[in-house]
Amino acid sequence: MSAEAAEDPVVWSWRADWTEPVRARPVPVAAVAVLVCGVLGWRVGLRAELAAFVYLGVVGTALGFVDAALRRLPDPLTLTAYPAGLALLGAAVPFTEDGGRRYMAALAGMAVLWVFFAVQWFALPSALGLGDVKLSGVLGLYLGWLGSGAWVLGVFSMFVLGGLYAVGLLVLRRAGRKEAIPFGPFMLLGAFAGVVVYA
Repeated sequence: MSAEAAEDPVVWSWRADWTEPVRARPVPVAAVAVLVCGVLGWRVGLRAELAAFVYLGVVGTALGFVDAALRRLPDPLTLTAYPAGLALLGAAVPFTEDGGRRYMAALAGMAVLWVFFAVQWFALPSALGLGDVKLSGVLGLYLGWLGSGAWVLGVFSMFVLGGLYAVGLLVLRRAGRKEAIPFGPFMLLGAFAGVVVYA
């Protein structure tokens, strides 16, 4: 891959070997995925939407490891999570009390969080990556399904956790004020908190 392609996030996302961080540490990745899915299974229970949340747990774990290692959120994982999440949650609608209302809330949560991140990226592109914007809609979808409380807690937790980590790096002099940190893991952790509390 050329240097120009490496600098293009779209080209990188589809052509580069973003699977390397996962292949290099299969045991930790699998262990975290099992733990995350176990907690999600415990909180969601044997409900129709469980498959959707387990899918998010597996994909989210992979995204967290990739972003932490490469500071990139690859399109093959983020973009495919939209149709998959919409389909899995949609399949749960007929078997869920107020399923239609929940699905509409999920769509609203997806749209609002995507716009929220997109505006920030447009205004301060150095503060967020485009991959964060793409991931935000997916997380907004799942948080919206669980209700406004989950959505607010999840989004609030994303920024609190990311902020605490950034402050910690500054205090320990591990990073400068202008150094970017991978925000994807904190987005995922924040969403996880919202799901665990409100599922």
